[in-house]
Amino acid sequence: MLDIENAEVQVNCQKSKQTELKEGLWAERDQRKEYVFEETEGISGKIIFSDTFYGEEAKIKLHLKNESCRENQNLEMEYPVTVRLKIKNPPKRIMGLYLFNDWWTRPAFADDFSDIPERTQIAFLEYENYCICLVPMAGERFKAYLSSGKDNEMVLKMTAHQGGMSSLEETVYVQTKDEDPYKAVKKAFQWLAREKNILTKEERNFPEIFKYLGWCSWDAFYFDITEQKIREKANELEEKQAPIRWMLLDDGWMSEEKECLYDFVPDKEKFPTGFLGMTREIKEKGKIQWFGVWHALGGAWGGILPGSKLEREENQYLCKTVNGKVLPMPKAEQAYGFYRDWHKYLRGQGIDFVKVDGQSAVKNYYENSVSVCLGARELHQGLEAGAVYMNGAVINCMGMAMENMLARPSSAVSRNSDDFVPGNENGFAEHLLQNAYNAIYQDELYYCDWDMFWTEHKDCVKHSLLRGISGGPVYISDKINETDVDVLKPLAYRNGRILMMDRAAKPSIDCIFTNPMDTGTLKLTNVGKQGELGGIAVYNLTDKRQTYEFRAQEIWDIEKVERYWIYDYFSQKAVLAEKNKKQTGVLEAEGYAWYQILPCKGKGSLLGLIDKYAGFLAVEQEIFTEKGMMGVIAEQGPIGFLCLKKPIKVFCNGVDMMGQVRQSGLVYKIPMEEKTGKVQIEIVWE
Repeated sequence: MLDIENAEVQVNCQKSKQTELKEGLWAERDQRKEYVFEETEGISGKIIFSDTFYGEEAKIKLHLKNESCRENQNLEMEYPVTVRLKIKNPPKRIMGLYLFNDWWTRPAFADDFSDIPERTQIAFLEYENYCICLVPMAGERFKAYLSSGKDNEMVLKMTAHQGGMSSLEETVYVQTKDEDPYKAVKKAFQWLAREKNILTKEERNFPEIFKYLGWCSWDAFYFDITEQKIREKANELEEKQAPIRWMLLDDGWMSEEKECLYDFVPDKEKFPTGFLGMTREIKEKGKIQWFGVWHALGGAWGGILPGSKLEREENQYLCKTVNGKVLPMPKAEQAYGFYRDWHKYLRGQGIDFVKVDGQSAVKNYYENSVSVCLGARELHQGLEAGAVYMNGAVINCMGMAMENMLARPSSAVSRNSDDFVPGNENGFAEHLLQNAYNAIYQDELYYCDWDMFWTEHKDCVKHSLLRGISGGPVYISDKINETDVDVLKPLAYRNGRILMMDRAAKPSIDCIFTNPMDTGTLKLTNVGKQGELGGIAVYNLTDKRQTYEFRAQEIWDIEKVERYWIYDYFSQKAVLAEKNKKQTGVLEAEGYAWYQILPCKGKGSLLGLIDKYAGFLAVEQEIFTEKGMMGVIAEQGPIGFLCLKKPIKVFCNGVDMMGQVRQSGLVYKIPMEEKTGKVQIEIVWE
């Protein structure tokens, strides 16, 4: 773990200059180490370092002397406490994820602590034979961020976004250690989930809705959404037989004035009779079976309209902040009442889920009214209790601040990056970078939502592949008459059910501490069927030709065997390689590749549906015999398999297909017609 030499604490008060607590003394008590500061200008404090089952926890205790009726010095609002720790054993390299705005994090790659960006909320520290995962804590009232220090000095700034307090007793950070960075981060968030009494990802219920492809109105219409446009888009999707099963009505549908909500009902000019007639008719007409709507954590972006009918009706569940906003009261029971009433109404209008935006605005909404961690915790408890009318189906959005991530009791889905912006010509690399690295830690608690995309876009195939291997919900946002069904086909079965990988796609371990914008390529890995098989995607993030290399066992959680089949999805070529044999490739400018990795357990292997990115997940059963192999594939369509020996017979559902089999090296393809129904396949090679 980090070897702390000494510590300093800077305290900023509301009415006086900053006070420095320095030259503390080490003490050992009850198997823990304490760094105790001498009282300075009425401020006393200490930092306590405790070993736990998972790693180490650092706590700070500060007390400001207060007198009964005289003017006192209390903590300021923004950054009242800064902790500086001198490290004896600084790491070789650091990868931190920092809030570049209030809502989203992105990676930063540093050689030492002096390069750490402001508001870094998790860091991975690389040492010779191990990695440390360090999480600045979102506590009961205060939260901590990593900030820039000296090369051997770790700096943490603490804030509650509420001034006037005279004491602080909070965890500053937790840290875990392992040879494998992914095991270190798992230990950290298992610990945090237990401490915060929330569920880990494995314990959360992933809503059935999000197992299917969807469509969202945002990039199609932005704020200009109407019932007529939704009906037109639904008709188009039905006519094209697009496998879309749900529609999300994003921002723009609500009754609002000056960005404040004044009624639960939809805008009467845009949706004259509400939602019910529209949702019922579309559901009865075709494949779309679920509808969702957007709203902000505060109702609308600016909260509830002061003086409105809605404020009067929901008054017992609302509060007025010190800066005049009317918002859901940041107490779980009252917040529940507000969200319950709203979601109950929406459910009666045929709405099945909600997307809740602006979640990391708690610090802005309630500044100086309630501490940020307490406010977030109470609001999320109320929101999720109110979402019982949606069977818990919530897309959490704009909520990657740690006080939000550690406050949601049970909802399963969380957006994983800033928005996909169709008009941003060079936006793909940044979009990929955020999603890939944010998933390293967010995947421990949530199914990561990599946002919508357009099927008619210069980067549509890159985006489609990224969603297909993301391990989360997949949805598009095409305008009317602009959905390309062919771009959707590799993502899902004919009924729209996504071929979904087991976890979020994440950088290979050798990419964690190196900036892919410098190296030129980024490798993502994922697994399926509880690690029985996996895949590696490679993206060229530059406008120049790039070479790359990988090994099958870079997928750290795949089943370990001596040899693997490696199938190149786009070239439809395959090799059989030893577990650590280096594979090489070349990508043209902004190019991409996708390799399916299957453990070798016999003389062949089923690839499943070869027109799907994760088509190997369609293989429901695979059995090897002395004379061949057989299996079951979930749906009919182009089928592929691998063989070391040329087969002499191939049967699909009892029909001899040998005459239609096409061979290219180790790859064999059967061009079956696409239709529902399973395929029983038998391959005989001797």
